[in-house]
Amino acid sequence: MQCIILPSGDPFFNLATDEFLLRNSSGEYLILSINERSVIIGKHQLPHRETDTRFVTGHEIPVIRRISGGGTVFHDPGNLNFSFILNSTEGKQVDFRKYTAPVISFLASLGIDARLEGKNDLKVGGLKISGNAEHVFRNRVLHHGTLLFNADLHFLGKCIRKDTSVYETRAVNSNPSPVTNLCGMLGSVRDTRHFRDLMLDWFLRNYPGTMVSTLSDTEVRLIGELAENRYRNWEWNFAYGPPYIFRNQFRYGDTEAGCEISVKNGIISDCRISGHPDLEQAGLRLRGCRHMISDVREILGKEGIFNRGFDVFNLF
Repeated sequence: MQCIILPSGDPFFNLATDEFLLRNSSGEYLILSINERSVIIGKHQLPHRETDTRFVTGHEIPVIRRISGGGTVFHDPGNLNFSFILNSTEGKQVDFRKYTAPVISFLASLGIDARLEGKNDLKVGGLKISGNAEHVFRNRVLHHGTLLFNADLHFLGKCIRKDTSVYETRAVNSNPSPVTNLCGMLGSVRDTRHFRDLMLDWFLRNYPGTMVSTLSDTEVRLIGELAENRYRNWEWNFAYGPPYIFRNQFRYGDTEAGCEISVKNGIISDCRISGHPDLEQAGLRLRGCRHMISDVREILGKEGIFNRGFDVFNLF
């Protein structure tokens, strides 16, 4: 197995690395990375439903879709990401217990009693420290997960939408769990990079034939192209998910108002806003618009409804 430490904190590039090596190599890998702040959603989720759109927009937090299923996770420099890319018998690739076992053993070597609970969470004392997901490609499997070492848990909580009932959809739900950081249990570990290096060293000592490797210049170039064409792409991150209907009630001046917005492939197919003639007319203008803050704000700005204090986030 080749162990690769990704030096960049770019979540777009690092997610693309997983996909590229899964699909374009026959080797087996352990990939360790530490990303900048980002929210990573599962392949079959809706970004606006999973995140607090107001908060992530205001703080310029990228929301990125990965190729594996499962729920939403938060990345920041206090979180260590690990990815296993392994060959397997076709039809038997999905096995969360098998692929989390070495991570549990590594944590045990540091005195941490972590356990796989539910389908894909690692917990310590009932608190989640790791979310995991898998994606199968032919006879190969990508298993990747998080390890909360010293993540900003308050910021994590702010990024995640609390009330998802305003969205009607068949998209996959997340299953939020109380979380904790490992740093308080590991007083001798200085920071996330030290934690990463300890994990790398453990695998080198415990898995014969494991070696440190790096990406070639050609791989870096091709992964960069994949990151640009998929992971930075609106069509992948926002338009890929299943159709949905958004409903909300809000105030417009002194009036009670409401909306029902139907979205397919990221585009508003129907929009009905009630409560004021100006809003009703503005809603009609949104048909054919991307369900994105910038696009909706541009169109509604032309209708003049912001003059009465309309909040564009009422529609998200």
